[in-house]
Amino acid sequence: MARNILILGASYGSLLATKLLMAGHNVTLVCRQKTADLINSAGTEVRIKLRDEAEHRSIFSRDLPGKLDATQPQDVDVSRYDLVGLAMQEPQYANHTIRVLMIKIAEAKLPCVSIMNMPPLPYLKRIPALAEMDLEAAYTNAQVWERFTPGLVSLCSPDPQAFRPPEEGANVLHVGLPTNFKAATFEDEGANALLRELEADIDAVTLDGKDVPVKLKVFDSLFVPFAKWSMLMTGNYRCVTPAEPRSIRDAVHGDVELSRSIYGHVDAITRKLGADAEDQVPFEKYAKAAESLLKPSSAARAIAGGAPFVERVDLLIALISQQLGMPNEEIDRTVKTVDSRLNESIVSG
Repeated sequence: MARNILILGASYGSLLATKLLMAGHNVTLVCRQKTADLINSAGTEVRIKLRDEAEHRSIFSRDLPGKLDATQPQDVDVSRYDLVGLAMQEPQYANHTIRVLMIKIAEAKLPCVSIMNMPPLPYLKRIPALAEMDLEAAYTNAQVWERFTPGLVSLCSPDPQAFRPPEEGANVLHVGLPTNFKAATFEDEGANALLRELEADIDAVTLDGKDVPVKLKVFDSLFVPFAKWSMLMTGNYRCVTPAEPRSIRDAVHGDVELSRSIYGHVDAITRKLGADAEDQVPFEKYAKAAESLLKPSSAARAIAGGAPFVERVDLLIALISQQLGMPNEEIDRTVKTVDSRLNESIVSG
């Protein structure tokens, strides 16, 4: 049965969209009018490398069994959809037209799966140790999330690394590291049944008889998506420096023992919140993957480009660590560096 999925964000969101389209489901991407016009006329192209193949394959939405369309937020009819994917950067939800759409989604009680690095506040409310913490300062506008039912919001760890090639159109996405999306379950069993249906459908997809990387994996533990926090704190946010950004590889491997220490501290924070060791990814596995991450993180690139706001998972982790009585000097140093660079952008802007 074809499901209708609404995905907010046409860049990184096009990766999940392509996997859903390959499985025969229909997807609407929410984006700016110019990008929507391009997608509606030419479709999307996602470049991904299959296992044991040297070159990336181009997967075009127009060749897939599911139907794709794109639209502006104000033109969305939420009654058409079974599930919502949240794939925009967290600051974008503060935009007025997006906020209005978010109110409609919340009031329609649609299950929402976030593939942001920044976990939605309602998801954090599902975790007893976080439910009463003061974490709003880490969000661009925390009020965006007030109307959502926590049990209908899930988090999906955005482990796959992908980017828009700067010389290409806004409908092209290049996947650099084709790992899996790891989603936690909802509290609602009907939503969970849908999520597991999508998981099975994506898992069954092949291309020329070959398995296609980037699966949707569903886990009962709320903490599996938090495995990304150690990676973000050790690599992504440490790409931000007082000067030019550095690659994730250099952030991690410039001082491996320091990176190991930061990674282990964040793992300890998530275990304090309730995570099991099996929810986490060993540092060695992450460090090996980081060797191939030759670009700065998206947050670091955005800051270098003068963005006044980025997702602040670094600040969220710092706030949690402080309220748990587990502050860390290196985490605080990173937060100060990011704060300083963002303040520079605000002053110069």
